[in-house]
Amino acid sequence: MKQKILQSGPISPALDGRLAETWDVVRLWADPTPAEALADIRAVVTSPGAGCDAALMDRLPKLGAIVNFGVGYDKVDVAAARARGVVVSNTPGVLDECVADLGMALILDVLRGTVAGDRFVRAGSWTSGPFPPATRVWGKRLGIVGLGRIGSALARRAEAFRMSIAYHNRSPVEGIPYPRHASVADLAAWADVLVLTLPGGAATRHIVSSDELEALGPNGFLVNIARGSVVDTAALIAALRHGRIGGAALDVFENEPHVPDELKSFDNVVLLPHLGSATRETRRAMEDLTFDNAATWFAEGRLITPV
Repeated sequence: MKQKILQSGPISPALDGRLAETWDVVRLWADPTPAEALADIRAVVTSPGAGCDAALMDRLPKLGAIVNFGVGYDKVDVAAARARGVVVSNTPGVLDECVADLGMALILDVLRGTVAGDRFVRAGSWTSGPFPPATRVWGKRLGIVGLGRIGSALARRAEAFRMSIAYHNRSPVEGIPYPRHASVADLAAWADVLVLTLPGGAATRHIVSSDELEALGPNGFLVNIARGSVVDTAALIAALRHGRIGGAALDVFENEPHVPDELKSFDNVVLLPHLGSATRETRRAMEDLTFDNAATWFAEGRLITPV
């Protein structure tokens, strides 16, 4: 008899199919879920969009593992899981390089105005005059908030553009040449470009708000490839409206997929639909690691990449 798992939301046709072939999958978003249907669930497979909260855990008396598709797990109540002896995994490492690629692309885009220039050409505006000068990337100061795997991968790319690099973490990172700033506001005041690559969750909610944007200044740019929750959206819109920062490039949003209309109105803002890990190669690697975490849990009682 197949083991039962609970899948809290659809992930991808490929992974959903592999899970269904291997285990008896209860689909929380589609199946009736009376208590008897959940009584034998030992593992939950979830994603950053669906998560797994304490209320759901309370309905799963035999739960031992929560397997998360994605490096971010802020919608999983990790504290509640640990209190119940439930282990949690994510998919670190396999998406770092692609997210860093996108971060560098957004830096180039928002400073050089490539997407805005594309719109300019398509609208036929070039025949009426030249596109206005943009901002140089080479040699600028890059501040990274959250110098983990993704932040470090981004720093390596920025070095090729001869950017000066500094960072802010709660604790110093050993063995790196970049200076650490004591606060996000201090780093923003130093930086030309402030990139966010830190985890989401309650501890980092609105870590960038009015003070940090004011410190970044009218010639500074904000790039967010972390989680939408780390930026105070209302404060960002106000800073953009009044010219208190030079521009922003956002891959994530507080209430995605819903994006405030005013953000869409700024020509110095680049908006992407959470594409950080969205390459075919990386998504396959994430699917494989998610599946392997679940399989290893059932076979050996451990996770490959516990958080």
